[in-house]
Amino acid sequence: MTSTADSPAAAIAARRRQTRDKLTQLEKAITQLRRERGRLNVRTIAERAGVSATFCYENTDARALVQAALVDARRRQVQGAQQKHERIEASWRERALNAEETLTRTQETVFTQRKRIGELMGQLRDVERTAPADSAPLLRTENASLKRRLDQTTQEHRSLQERLEGARSNLRFAEKRIADLEAQLLEQGQPRPI
Repeated sequence: MTSTADSPAAAIAARRRQTRDKLTQLEKAITQLRRERGRLNVRTIAERAGVSATFCYENTDARALVQAALVDARRRQVQGAQQKHERIEASWRERALNAEETLTRTQETVFTQRKRIGELMGQLRDVERTAPADSAPLLRTENASLKRRLDQTTQEHRSLQERLEGARSNLRFAEKRIADLEAQLLEQGQPRPI
């Protein structure tokens, strides 16, 4: 009778050893997939561990291991997306601020140059009234060069204005795209029933 009594006990012990071995294989598979940054899901983990997906669902320890791995993977994915979003947003913000600063400086320069041109035009008129006739061509040449500089500065101002508008447009697009991606992450981040 001892042989029949030993038989179920040996089977139970063998079953427990198999279960421990399978749990160890699951832990190794999860560690490998994390290291490889592979996509974690029940089927992938089960295949890597060489166990059935049913074992992962039915065994409470296996289910706990797999669920913890899936939750951790989702958390890492959301954290990575958040960091990427912050880097992109900081980049666009910096570009927009740089463009606005450059535009402000250009506007100040244009204003200063216009004011100076106005003063010089007034001086030119004063000199034309008091200067001899032969100095007029020299003054006209100076006036023409000042007008060219004004035109050049005005073109630079327009170019910077267009760049600023482009940067603002890109920033709006990036913010919309980031919001869409965050919404997708939140939708994907909801736990799935096991």
